[in-house]
Amino acid sequence: MRYEQLGERWFLTDHAERVCCTDVPNFPWRAEGDRRQAISAGSFIVPFKHHSKGRRHIPRQRHRVTNWRDYDTALRNRGSLTIWFTEEALVGWRAQSRKTPGGQPHYSNLAIETALTLRAVFRLALRQSEGLIGSIIKLLEIDLPVPDHSTLSRRACGLPVQNLPRSGTGKLHLIVDSTGLKLRGAGEWLFEKHGTSKRRSWRKLHVGIDAHNGQIVAFDLTDKEIDDASHVEPLLEQLDDAPASFMGDGAYDRAHVFNAVRVRNPDVRFIVPPCKGAVLGPTATTAPTQRDSHIRSINKHGRMNWQKTSGYNRRSKIEAAIGRYKRVIGDALRSREDARRLCEVKIAVKVLNRMLELGRPVCVRVA
Repeated sequence: MRYEQLGERWFLTDHAERVCCTDVPNFPWRAEGDRRQAISAGSFIVPFKHHSKGRRHIPRQRHRVTNWRDYDTALRNRGSLTIWFTEEALVGWRAQSRKTPGGQPHYSNLAIETALTLRAVFRLALRQSEGLIGSIIKLLEIDLPVPDHSTLSRRACGLPVQNLPRSGTGKLHLIVDSTGLKLRGAGEWLFEKHGTSKRRSWRKLHVGIDAHNGQIVAFDLTDKEIDDASHVEPLLEQLDDAPASFMGDGAYDRAHVFNAVRVRNPDVRFIVPPCKGAVLGPTATTAPTQRDSHIRSINKHGRMNWQKTSGYNRRSKIEAAIGRYKRVIGDALRSREDARRLCEVKIAVKVLNRMLELGRPVCVRVA
């Protein structure tokens, strides 16, 4: 068997015409174990994200929204003040008197949460949020005090924010992933112009969504050095129901992650792609694990076939959820302290889940 390289792609040359390795579901070096050193690292097992050039022959799917009228109404309602500034907030605006020592609060937690919610929805600074709330109260002709920006900043530290309950009563199919939120540093234009900046700082947002409706059911904010797999248990502790299936990328291919998920549901489906060069476990012949089944399926039919048969393609939903977060809320954190940053993320997650409740698109594939 002879191979020939043309550019960044390898071809079989003992055929009448060249056949790309991406077109062969069982490429010989995968079956025979031929790990050729001439191939650049990380480029001989396909498909992966960095092989987009080799996947140009795969047609892009096309979808059509079937409930466009309802979805269009929901999109308009996302900017309605009546959605975010509710009557319940007006009724419970003032804080109840407490009997413990110390000063008496003027505003309830609901009032502070409403103000910070408006800040997140309309991407305002604290002073602009104060001005918006003052104008709303003035238009409503209601005699209520307006929290100043210093009060909003101080009360945001440790503010209890209760996330919306999970919609639906079916089984929970959990998909997890993480992304980075920028704290400070040069903008994208300066990064593109001058390259990496040492002053760019980040926090990592760990997210778990319900695959059925895209709702964020678990999340946490950590330093950027925290490994994805090491932070699965804090996400699982936030769930009211044990997940029927767990899905993540190759970063979650760890034994302790599988054990943590299996403790909550012994019959859970663990859909995580094995790492490159993964081998079968010691009990593969007598009592094969789910990971052993994944490895055998990939070796026999290829990774793309495994993605379709196992349902791993549904992991794109969490990519859409992360993209929705950064488009609607933003890709940066505005607060200066970690406690306030966590409160900012809690309110942002609640806002996104509320937007999904207003209406979601129903898409059907047309091509």
